[in-house]
Amino acid sequence: MIPQEGGFAQMKFRDPARGKALAAELERLAREIGREPITLMHVCGSHEQAIARFGLRATFPPSVDLIMGPGCPVCVTDLPEVDEAVALAKSGVRVATYGDMLKVPGRVFSLADAQSEGAKVDVVYSVSQAVDLARSTDEEVVFFSTGFETTAVATAAVILSPDRPRNFSVLSAHKYILPAMEIVAEIPGTRIEGFLGAGHAAAITGWGIFEPFAAKYGRPVVVAGFEPLDILAGLVKLLEMVRDGRGGVANMYPRCVTKEGNLRAQEQLWRVFETSGGEWRGIAFVPDGNLRIREEFADVDARRRFDIDVTSLWTTAPSELAKDCICGGILSGLASPHDCPMFGKECLPDRPIGACMVSSEGACRIWHQYGGRPDLRTLTPQPPLPSPPSLPHRERGSEQTTEVRV
Repeated sequence: MIPQEGGFAQMKFRDPARGKALAAELERLAREIGREPITLMHVCGSHEQAIARFGLRATFPPSVDLIMGPGCPVCVTDLPEVDEAVALAKSGVRVATYGDMLKVPGRVFSLADAQSEGAKVDVVYSVSQAVDLARSTDEEVVFFSTGFETTAVATAAVILSPDRPRNFSVLSAHKYILPAMEIVAEIPGTRIEGFLGAGHAAAITGWGIFEPFAAKYGRPVVVAGFEPLDILAGLVKLLEMVRDGRGGVANMYPRCVTKEGNLRAQEQLWRVFETSGGEWRGIAFVPDGNLRIREEFADVDARRRFDIDVTSLWTTAPSELAKDCICGGILSGLASPHDCPMFGKECLPDRPIGACMVSSEGACRIWHQYGGRPDLRTLTPQPPLPSPPSLPHRERGSEQTTEVRV
Protein backbone atom coordinates (compact mmCIF):
# COMPACT_ATOMS: atom_id res chain seq x y z
CA MET A 1 0.00 0.00 0.00
CA ILE A 2 3.01 2.30 -0.17
CA PRO A 3 2.41 5.05 -2.78
CA GLN A 4 3.99 4.47 -6.18
CA GLU A 5 4.84 6.78 -9.05
CA GLY A 6 2.33 8.05 -11.62
CA GLY A 7 -1.20 9.42 -11.59
CA PHE A 8 -2.49 12.59 -10.03
CA ALA A 9 -0.10 13.37 -7.18
CA GLN A 10 -2.44 15.15 -4.80
CA MET A 11 -5.23 12.59 -5.15
CA LYS A 12 -2.78 9.71 -4.99
CA PHE A 13 -1.11 10.83 -1.78
CA ARG A 14 -4.35 11.76 0.01
CA ASP A 15 -6.35 8.63 -0.84
CA PRO A 16 -8.51 7.72 2.22
CA ALA A 17 -8.48 3.98 1.43
CA ARG A 18 -4.70 3.89 1.26
CA GLY A 19 -4.52 5.98 4.40
CA LYS A 20 -6.67 3.47 6.30
CA ALA A 21 -4.54 0.59 5.03
CA LEU A 22 -1.34 2.30 6.17
CA ALA A 23 -2.89 3.11 9.55
CA ALA A 24 -3.77 -0.58 9.93
CA GLU A 25 -0.15 -1.44 9.13
CA LEU A 26 0.99 0.92 11.87
CA GLU A 27 -1.35 -0.82 14.33
CA ARG A 28 -0.05 -4.25 13.34
CA LEU A 29 3.61 -3.25 13.61
CA ALA A 30 3.05 -1.57 16.96
CA ARG A 31 1.50 -4.79 18.30
CA GLU A 32 4.43 -6.81 16.98
CA ILE A 33 6.92 -4.47 18.65
CA GLY A 34 4.91 -4.90 21.83
CA ARG A 35 6.24 -2.12 24.02
CA GLU A 36 5.36 1.47 24.70
CA PRO A 37 6.02 4.18 24.16
CA ILE A 38 7.70 3.77 20.78
CA THR A 39 9.23 7.23 20.49
CA LEU A 40 10.00 8.50 17.00
CA MET A 41 11.19 11.97 16.00
CA HIS A 42 10.79 14.05 12.88
CA VAL A 43 13.05 17.04 12.31
CA CYS A 44 10.99 19.24 10.02
CA GLY A 45 8.41 21.94 10.66
CA SER A 46 6.71 21.11 7.35
CA HIS A 47 6.17 17.55 8.56
CA GLU A 48 4.62 18.86 11.79
CA GLN A 49 2.34 21.17 9.79
CA ALA A 50 1.07 18.29 7.66
CA ILE A 51 0.71 15.91 10.62
CA ALA A 52 -1.32 18.45 12.59
CA ARG A 53 -3.29 19.85 9.67
CA PHE A 54 -4.50 16.43 8.55
CA GLY A 55 -4.92 15.07 12.09
CA LEU A 56 -2.56 12.18 11.38
CA ARG A 57 -1.77 11.54 15.03
CA ALA A 58 -5.38 10.41 15.42
CA THR A 59 -4.50 7.44 13.18
CA PHE A 60 -1.40 6.43 15.16
CA PRO A 61 -1.50 3.51 17.60
CA PRO A 62 -1.53 4.75 21.22
CA SER A 63 1.94 3.31 21.76
CA VAL A 64 3.51 5.38 18.95
CA ASP A 65 4.71 8.80 20.04
CA LEU A 66 5.93 10.92 17.12
CA ILE A 67 7.59 14.05 18.47
CA MET A 68 9.02 17.11 16.77
CA GLY A 69 12.74 17.78 17.04
CA PRO A 70 14.85 20.80 16.10
CA GLY A 71 13.28 21.11 12.67
CA CYS A 72 12.23 24.77 12.83
CA PRO A 73 15.14 27.01 11.75
CA VAL A 74 13.39 30.16 12.94
CA CYS A 75 12.87 28.61 16.38
CA VAL A 76 16.53 27.67 16.84
CA THR A 77 17.87 31.05 15.72
CA ASP A 78 19.76 32.15 18.80
CA LEU A 79 19.21 35.37 20.77
CA PRO A 80 22.52 37.02 19.72
CA GLU A 81 21.71 36.40 16.04
CA VAL A 82 18.39 38.22 16.41
CA ASP A 83 20.16 40.95 18.40
CA GLU A 84 22.60 41.46 15.52
CA ALA A 85 19.73 41.99 13.07
CA VAL A 86 17.98 44.37 15.47
CA ALA A 87 21.20 46.33 16.05
CA LEU A 88 21.74 46.71 12.31
CA ALA A 89 18.17 47.92 11.80
CA LYS A 90 18.46 50.42 14.65
CA SER A 91 21.74 51.73 13.19
CA GLY A 92 20.01 52.76 9.96
CA VAL A 93 20.72 49.72 7.81
CA ARG A 94 17.72 48.38 5.93
CA VAL A 95 17.06 44.79 7.03
CA ALA A 96 15.07 42.35 4.91
CA THR A 97 13.95 39.00 6.25
CA TYR A 98 11.19 36.41 6.18
CA GLY A 99 7.91 37.25 7.90
CA ASP A 100 8.42 34.52 10.50
CA MET A 101 11.52 36.31 11.80
CA LEU A 102 9.76 39.60 12.48
CA LYS A 103 8.42 38.75 15.95
CA VAL A 104 11.15 36.34 17.06
CA PRO A 105 12.49 37.82 20.29
CA GLY A 106 16.13 38.54 20.88
CA ARG A 107 17.37 39.02 24.41
CA VAL A 108 15.02 42.00 24.78
CA PHE A 109 13.86 43.26 21.37
CA SER A 110 12.53 41.79 18.13
CA LEU A 111 12.75 43.19 14.61
CA ALA A 112 9.07 44.13 14.96
CA ASP A 113 10.00 46.25 17.98
CA ALA A 114 12.73 47.97 15.95
CA GLN A 115 10.29 48.52 13.10
CA SER A 116 7.77 50.13 15.46
CA GLU A 117 10.47 52.59 16.52
CA GLY A 118 11.11 53.66 12.93
CA ALA A 119 13.76 51.20 11.75
CA LYS A 120 13.47 50.03 8.15
CA VAL A 121 12.59 46.33 8.25
CA ASP A 122 11.16 44.71 5.12
CA VAL A 123 9.39 41.36 4.89
CA VAL A 124 10.41 39.35 1.83
CA TYR A 125 9.44 35.89 0.61
CA SER A 126 12.79 34.97 -0.91
CA VAL A 127 16.39 36.08 -1.09
CA SER A 128 15.78 37.23 -4.67
CA GLN A 129 13.20 39.74 -3.39
CA ALA A 130 15.83 41.08 -1.00
CA VAL A 131 18.18 41.51 -3.96
CA ASP A 132 15.45 43.35 -5.88
CA LEU A 133 14.99 45.62 -2.86
CA ALA A 134 18.70 46.43 -2.87
CA ARG A 135 18.55 47.24 -6.58
CA SER A 136 15.71 49.68 -5.98
CA THR A 137 17.55 51.82 -3.41
CA ASP A 138 20.93 53.35 -2.62
CA GLU A 139 20.60 52.25 1.01
CA GLU A 140 22.54 49.33 2.45
CA VAL A 141 20.28 46.26 2.48
CA VAL A 142 21.08 43.29 4.71
CA PHE A 143 19.22 40.03 4.19
CA PHE A 144 18.81 38.28 7.56
CA SER A 145 18.84 34.74 6.23
CA THR A 146 17.50 31.72 8.09
CA GLY A 147 16.76 28.14 7.16
CA PHE A 148 18.41 24.78 6.65
CA GLU A 149 20.21 23.48 3.58
CA THR A 150 17.24 24.03 1.27
CA THR A 151 17.11 27.81 1.71
CA ALA A 152 20.87 28.14 2.24
CA VAL A 153 21.38 26.95 -1.34
CA ALA A 154 19.24 29.83 -2.65
CA THR A 155 21.27 32.29 -0.56
CA ALA A 156 24.51 30.78 -1.89
CA ALA A 157 23.34 31.12 -5.49
CA VAL A 158 22.69 34.85 -4.99
CA ILE A 159 26.08 35.38 -3.34
CA LEU A 160 27.75 33.64 -6.29
CA SER A 161 25.87 35.77 -8.81
CA PRO A 162 28.25 38.22 -10.53
CA ASP A 163 25.58 40.91 -10.88
CA ARG A 164 24.39 41.10 -7.27
CA PRO A 165 24.16 44.75 -6.17
CA ARG A 166 27.05 46.16 -4.16
CA ASN A 167 24.76 47.49 -1.44
CA PHE A 168 23.53 43.97 -0.66
CA SER A 169 24.89 41.72 2.09
CA VAL A 170 23.81 38.71 4.14
CA LEU A 171 23.57 38.15 7.88
CA SER A 172 23.60 34.35 7.94
CA ALA A 173 21.64 32.43 10.54
CA HIS A 174 21.49 29.32 8.35
CA LYS A 175 21.69 25.98 10.13
CA TYR A 176 22.89 22.48 9.27
CA ILE A 177 20.49 19.86 10.63
CA LEU A 178 22.61 16.71 10.92
CA PRO A 179 24.84 17.86 13.84
CA ALA A 180 21.71 18.86 15.78
CA MET A 181 20.26 15.38 15.25
CA GLU A 182 23.40 13.98 16.86
CA ILE A 183 22.97 16.26 19.88
CA VAL A 184 19.34 15.19 20.29
CA ALA A 185 20.19 11.50 19.84
CA GLU A 186 22.60 11.75 22.77
CA ILE A 187 20.08 13.29 25.19
CA PRO A 188 19.25 10.45 27.61
CA GLY A 189 15.69 11.53 28.34
CA THR A 190 14.40 11.31 24.77
CA ARG A 191 14.82 7.54 24.13
CA ILE A 192 14.27 8.09 20.39
CA GLU A 193 14.10 4.81 18.44
CA GLY A 194 14.01 6.23 14.91
CA PHE A 195 14.02 9.44 12.89
CA LEU A 196 11.83 10.70 10.05
CA GLY A 197 14.04 12.75 7.75
CA ALA A 198 12.90 15.83 5.84
CA GLY A 199 12.40 15.16 2.15
CA HIS A 200 13.15 18.66 0.85
CA ALA A 201 16.49 18.90 2.71
CA ALA A 202 17.42 15.39 1.54
CA ALA A 203 16.63 16.43 -2.03
CA ILE A 204 19.65 18.73 -1.70
CA THR A 205 21.98 16.64 0.47
CA GLY A 206 20.94 13.17 -0.67
CA TRP A 207 19.75 10.45 1.69
CA GLY A 208 23.25 9.00 1.89
CA ILE A 209 24.23 11.80 4.28
CA PHE A 210 22.30 10.01 7.05
CA GLU A 211 24.20 6.71 6.74
CA PRO A 212 27.08 7.60 9.12
CA PHE A 213 24.54 8.91 11.66
CA ALA A 214 22.42 5.75 11.49
CA ALA A 215 25.53 3.56 11.82
CA LYS A 216 26.91 5.55 14.76
CA TYR A 217 23.72 5.55 16.81
CA GLY A 218 22.19 2.30 15.56
CA ARG A 219 18.87 3.96 14.83
CA PRO A 220 16.96 3.98 11.56
CA VAL A 221 16.34 7.10 9.51
CA VAL A 222 13.54 7.16 6.94
CA VAL A 223 13.31 10.04 4.47
CA ALA A 224 9.69 10.97 3.74
CA GLY A 225 7.69 13.51 1.76
CA PHE A 226 4.96 15.78 3.01
CA GLU A 227 1.62 14.47 1.79
CA PRO A 228 -0.38 12.41 4.31
CA LEU A 229 0.40 9.10 2.61
CA ASP A 230 4.08 10.05 2.32
CA ILE A 231 4.24 10.48 6.07
CA LEU A 232 2.23 7.36 6.91
CA ALA A 233 4.29 5.24 4.51
CA GLY A 234 7.47 6.63 6.05
CA LEU A 235 6.25 5.72 9.53
CA VAL A 236 5.33 2.20 8.41
CA LYS A 237 8.87 1.72 7.12
CA LEU A 238 10.32 3.22 10.28
CA LEU A 239 8.32 0.86 12.51
CA GLU A 240 9.37 -2.11 10.36
CA MET A 241 13.02 -1.19 10.94
CA VAL A 242 12.44 -0.65 14.67
CA ARG A 243 10.69 -4.03 14.93
CA ASP A 244 13.57 -5.76 13.16
CA GLY A 245 16.20 -3.94 15.21
CA ARG A 246 17.75 -2.47 12.08
CA GLY A 247 19.59 0.80 11.76
CA GLY A 248 20.34 2.18 8.33
CA VAL A 249 18.54 4.58 6.03
CA ALA A 250 15.45 4.08 3.87
CA ASN A 251 14.25 6.49 1.21
CA MET A 252 10.47 6.66 0.95
CA TYR A 253 10.55 9.81 -1.20
CA PRO A 254 12.22 8.48 -4.38
CA ARG A 255 10.30 10.80 -6.68
CA CYS A 256 12.35 13.72 -5.28
CA VAL A 257 15.31 12.27 -3.35
CA THR A 258 18.33 10.25 -4.48
CA LYS A 259 21.27 8.92 -2.52
CA GLU A 260 23.64 11.52 -3.98
CA GLY A 261 21.25 14.47 -3.92
CA ASN A 262 21.56 17.60 -6.03
CA LEU A 263 25.29 17.78 -6.70
CA ARG A 264 25.13 21.19 -8.36
CA ALA A 265 23.30 22.65 -5.37
CA GLN A 266 25.77 21.05 -2.97
CA GLU A 267 28.66 22.57 -4.93
CA GLN A 268 27.14 26.04 -4.60
CA LEU A 269 26.31 25.52 -0.91
CA TRP A 270 29.84 24.52 0.13
CA ARG A 271 31.47 27.01 -2.22
CA VAL A 272 29.89 29.84 -0.20
CA PHE A 273 29.38 28.37 3.27
CA GLU A 274 31.40 26.44 5.81
CA THR A 275 30.20 24.88 9.03
CA SER A 276 30.93 26.45 12.39
CA GLY A 277 29.84 25.74 15.94
CA GLY A 278 27.11 27.84 17.49
CA GLU A 279 24.31 27.94 20.02
CA TRP A 280 20.90 26.74 18.92
CA ARG A 281 18.24 28.56 20.92
CA GLY A 282 17.22 26.57 23.96
CA ILE A 283 19.07 23.41 22.93
CA ALA A 284 22.85 23.50 23.23
CA PHE A 285 26.07 24.49 21.54
CA VAL A 286 25.99 22.49 18.30
CA PRO A 287 29.41 21.79 16.77
CA ASP A 288 29.28 22.39 13.00
CA GLY A 289 25.60 23.30 13.34
CA ASN A 290 25.81 26.80 11.80
CA LEU A 291 26.55 27.79 8.21
CA ARG A 292 29.05 30.65 8.07
CA ILE A 293 29.95 32.62 4.94
CA ARG A 294 33.50 31.87 3.84
CA GLU A 295 36.12 34.60 4.11
CA GLU A 296 36.39 34.69 0.33
CA PHE A 297 32.98 36.37 0.29
CA ALA A 298 33.69 38.81 3.13
CA ASP A 299 32.32 41.71 1.09
CA VAL A 300 28.83 40.21 1.26
CA ASP A 301 29.08 39.00 4.88
CA ALA A 302 27.28 41.55 7.06
CA ARG A 303 29.26 40.49 10.14
CA ARG A 304 32.51 41.47 8.41
CA ARG A 305 31.05 44.41 6.54
CA PHE A 306 29.54 46.23 9.53
CA ASP A 307 30.65 46.91 13.08
CA ILE A 308 27.63 45.38 14.81
CA ASP A 309 27.26 46.54 18.42
CA VAL A 310 24.57 44.64 20.34
CA THR A 311 25.54 45.85 23.82
CA SER A 312 23.28 48.91 23.53
CA LEU A 313 20.29 46.54 23.37
CA TRP A 314 21.06 44.97 26.72
CA THR A 315 20.28 47.96 28.92
CA THR A 316 16.71 46.68 29.33
CA ALA A 317 16.06 43.53 31.35
CA PRO A 318 14.45 40.64 29.45
CA SER A 319 10.86 39.66 30.16
CA GLU A 320 10.31 37.53 33.25
CA LEU A 321 7.88 35.40 31.24
CA ALA A 322 10.63 34.58 28.73
CA LYS A 323 12.55 32.83 31.49
CA ASP A 324 9.71 30.30 31.81
CA CYS A 325 9.65 29.46 28.08
CA ILE A 326 10.23 25.72 27.44
CA CYS A 327 10.82 26.07 23.69
CA GLY A 328 14.24 24.43 24.07
CA GLY A 329 12.69 21.37 25.69
CA ILE A 330 10.12 21.14 22.91
CA LEU A 331 12.79 21.36 20.20
CA SER A 332 14.85 18.70 21.99
CA GLY A 333 11.94 16.29 22.16
CA LEU A 334 11.72 16.46 25.95
CA ALA A 335 8.40 18.30 26.12
CA SER A 336 5.31 19.10 24.07
CA PRO A 337 3.57 22.47 23.75
CA HIS A 338 0.85 21.31 26.15
CA ASP A 339 3.52 20.93 28.85
CA CYS A 340 4.03 24.70 28.88
CA PRO A 341 1.74 26.51 31.36
CA MET A 342 1.84 29.63 29.16
CA PHE A 343 0.70 27.82 25.99
CA GLY A 344 -2.49 29.41 24.65
CA LYS A 345 -2.65 31.79 27.61
CA GLU A 346 0.16 34.31 28.05
CA CYS A 347 1.84 32.94 24.90
CA LEU A 348 -0.24 33.38 21.75
CA PRO A 349 0.58 33.91 18.06
CA ASP A 350 -0.22 37.64 18.27
CA ARG A 351 1.88 38.07 21.42
CA PRO A 352 4.42 35.24 21.42
CA ILE A 353 6.86 34.73 24.27
CA GLY A 354 8.95 32.01 22.67
CA ALA A 355 10.10 31.43 19.11
CA CYS A 356 8.09 28.19 18.85
CA MET A 357 4.89 30.28 18.91
CA VAL A 358 6.19 32.77 16.34
CA SER A 359 7.14 30.64 13.37
CA SER A 360 4.64 28.95 11.10
CA GLU A 361 6.91 25.89 11.45
CA GLY A 362 7.09 26.11 15.24
CA ALA A 363 5.40 23.33 17.21
CA CYS A 364 3.54 25.73 19.52
CA ARG A 365 2.18 27.81 16.65
CA ILE A 366 1.10 24.69 14.75
CA TRP A 367 -0.53 23.07 17.77
CA HIS A 368 -2.33 26.30 18.60
CA GLN A 369 -3.69 26.45 15.06
CA TYR A 370 -4.54 22.80 14.43
CA GLY A 371 -4.28 20.98 17.75
CA GLY A 372 -1.48 18.60 18.54
CA ARG A 373 -2.57 15.08 19.42
CA PRO A 374 -6.27 14.76 18.59
CA ASP A 375 -7.65 11.30 19.37
CA LEU A 376 -10.69 10.89 17.18
CA ARG A 377 -11.38 7.52 18.77
CA THR A 378 -12.43 9.23 22.01
CA LEU A 379 -15.07 11.40 20.39
CA THR A 380 -18.72 10.47 20.94
CA PRO A 381 -20.47 9.83 17.61
CA GLN A 382 -23.08 12.49 16.94
CA PRO A 383 -26.54 11.66 15.58
CA PRO A 384 -27.09 12.59 11.94
CA LEU A 385 -28.51 16.02 11.29
CA PRO A 386 -32.18 16.15 10.26
CA SER A 387 -32.91 16.76 6.61
CA PRO A 388 -33.47 20.44 5.87
CA PRO A 389 -36.94 21.54 4.79
CA SER A 390 -37.40 21.84 1.06
CA LEU A 391 -37.50 25.31 -0.40
CA PRO A 392 -40.56 26.59 -2.24
CA HIS A 393 -40.47 25.56 -5.88
CA ARG A 394 -42.32 26.62 -8.97
CA GLU A 395 -43.92 24.10 -11.31
CA ARG A 396 -42.60 24.34 -14.85
CA GLY A 397 -45.07 26.30 -16.98
CA SER A 398 -47.15 27.38 -14.01
CA GLU A 399 -47.26 30.50 -11.88
CA GLN A 400 -48.45 28.50 -8.88
CA THR A 401 -45.93 28.09 -6.05
CA THR A 402 -46.13 24.97 -3.94
CA GLU A 403 -44.44 24.85 -0.55
CA VAL A 404 -43.48 21.35 0.48
CA ARG A 405 -43.54 20.91 4.26
CA VAL A 406 -41.53 18.28 6.13
